[in-house]
Amino acid sequence: MALRASPFANGCAAGIHAVGWALILPCFWFLDRLISVCMSTTLERSQRHEQECYLRPLQVLFGSITFLVLFLATAPLALLGFLLWAPLQVCRRPFSYHREAPSSPERETHRGFELVGKASFGFATANLCLLPDSLARFNNLGHTQHRAHAIGQHIVQGVCRPHIRIFVDSPSSCGTLTPSNSVLPTSHSLTYGATEKQTRPLMGPNSDGDSDEGQDPVPKPSCDEVCRPCDDSAAPPPDPSTPPLNSNQNCNQQTPAGHRSSPRALLSHGLRRGNDVPWEVSTLFPANVDILCLEEVFDKRAAQKLTNVLKPVFGHILYDIGVYTCQPPCKCSSFKFFNSGLFLASRFPVLEAKYHCFPNSRGEDALAAKGLLSAKVLIGQNHKQRKVVGYFNCTHLHAPEGEGAIRCEQMNMVTKWISEFQAATGQSDEDVVFDVLCGDFNFDNCSPDDSLEQNHNLFEEYSDPCRAGPGKEKPWVIGTLLEQPTLYEEHINTPENLQRTLECEQLRKQYVSPPVPAKDRPLVYPQTGEPWIGRRIDYILYRQSSVAKHCRTEIEEVTFITQLAGLTDHIPVGLRLTVTMDSDRPEE
Repeated sequence: MALRASPFANGCAAGIHAVGWALILPCFWFLDRLISVCMSTTLERSQRHEQECYLRPLQVLFGSITFLVLFLATAPLALLGFLLWAPLQVCRRPFSYHREAPSSPERETHRGFELVGKASFGFATANLCLLPDSLARFNNLGHTQHRAHAIGQHIVQGVCRPHIRIFVDSPSSCGTLTPSNSVLPTSHSLTYGATEKQTRPLMGPNSDGDSDEGQDPVPKPSCDEVCRPCDDSAAPPPDPSTPPLNSNQNCNQQTPAGHRSSPRALLSHGLRRGNDVPWEVSTLFPANVDILCLEEVFDKRAAQKLTNVLKPVFGHILYDIGVYTCQPPCKCSSFKFFNSGLFLASRFPVLEAKYHCFPNSRGEDALAAKGLLSAKVLIGQNHKQRKVVGYFNCTHLHAPEGEGAIRCEQMNMVTKWISEFQAATGQSDEDVVFDVLCGDFNFDNCSPDDSLEQNHNLFEEYSDPCRAGPGKEKPWVIGTLLEQPTLYEEHINTPENLQRTLECEQLRKQYVSPPVPAKDRPLVYPQTGEPWIGRRIDYILYRQSSVAKHCRTEIEEVTFITQLAGLTDHIPVGLRLTVTMDSDRPEE
């Protein structure tokens, strides 16, 4: 599907669509506030308890009456707007596209293959729970508009820092350096959800979630200087003789004193090695992320805020991805109130994009147009002047527990749709250097209840760096789904606290969601001698078979990211791949 800025083929349709949505929005907003005023997050309840606020019943009573009256008053306009807006969904392209004009052509390309035949690519995924404020509160997350702006600033702060490699060979080198403890300055002013008295919250408990005033600004890095593809071809690899550090050990265990390893490279934030996979728990997003996939960006205004903050760094953004109203048309049993929630931001130009909606969703999941987005991006060219491209796919699978058969059907569709997209868009004069699939799969690799999905043949096509086999994680892996009632507790309310908690197995048990037992069977977890990991439902997978035959792919690092502590109930995940073109082998 050829990309254009507007999701509509002509300005008239776009104008009518805008008028229809403008008539719907006030009624929708009043309904959202009506529900929100009656629901509080645990953070807001704790703040009212500390402040001894006895006016809450009056706030709920008068707020409910006020918003109910306004909702009823604007309902006729909303109905008129719906009659204008709904029919246009048939001709609407299933995403909006924003392209930021680059300051120079070089910022949109990666010259690694052209210069040295080697390049490094960074990917990240995160579920943000940016639902309308009233619905987000069911997940103990409020203030959607504020969170969207804060999340965007946090991501920019992380990805725009320099990708530093520090070489240490000193008797005093007894530990790794991380972004949070000496190499880089970090800002603690944007800690939404923090309950520590010395930290000022992002907004007051009575904020309506629609203004960005009162936020503590995050220092904006100079992206013109540091947001460039990182050429790591000249850096030496870590010494394989260095013993791995095991972060799954007991909190009280310490590294033996006096141990000094051979000289080694600290890869920007102190990577550890587990089963030959470098990994870390980082308080910042990885430097120089090239493509970012976000899930549950359902709210249109939140998506626009994210776009505005991210566009100076990621010049190509696909948002408002999905379909609305009756899908397929004239079939009211599958009415879509929300889009897919997917959001794709790329440094590289998007050549082609295709969206598919899952037709088999049930229950509350059927109200959203969950599906698959496949994109083809232009990387640059190699030393033989052939075009270099990559494929990136993101999805969000069916959520309810105990419905693995639906998720398996959706994974069948995902593999089929990806193959069809690549067959339709592939060209003989180009080299594919990566094929990545990521998103919120809503099942993990440790729950007995998810055994059906764990054995799906998707994992035979795509490689999962964190997976040892069906139902078995690698020992260093960390669960990515947090327990929602605990989101604002001291152990996990800041990036640094969450990092320490995730690295401590005993604390992890309190804050990461446990596995789901099979029906009518007691849960035995973990097995004797294995670490407690928890539910990892956010995945980044890669495939080698669809990459050019003369390209070799290696995992450079896997990252579990704590920078969004207090802003979402998921742990973002990052993956960096190094791709080398073998000049001795003939090209396809």
